[in-house]
Amino acid sequence: MASSNNITFDPDSGVPFGANFSIYTGGDFKQTFNIKNTSSSAFNLSGYSGSSQMRKSTSIGSTTIAAGTFTVGITSALDGTLQISMGSTDTRNLPEGRYMYDVLVSSGATNYNLVNGNVYVYQGISSAP
Repeated sequence: MASSNNITFDPDSGVPFGANFSIYTGGDFKQTFNIKNTSSSAFNLSGYSGSSQMRKSTSIGSTTIAAGTFTVGITSALDGTLQISMGSTDTRNLPEGRYMYDVLVSSGATNYNLVNGNVYVYQGISSAP
């Protein structure tokens, strides 16, 4: 499943954009984010790296581990485009349920939480005859 979201991010506010989506176990997952600043220009991601994961809870205690880690790729830095993905091998092992996720980018001492929201993981209910 691949889809795309156009988002506006205000680095001065420090508030991430909210976006929810679904993952189906055993399927490849890709989500593209086209990031614009408040003047509708591309948010330049040159020199940034990204990370993203999903958890059952926002608590980062020793008993709360990441349920899944997304691969983050900056597909066009000048256009402000990045993609999070998870392959079918990784989605196959996800338990069904609701999770929270975030997408972080950083360059040196500059860190931004660009996007966060909920992910619902669905497992199939039927099998092939």
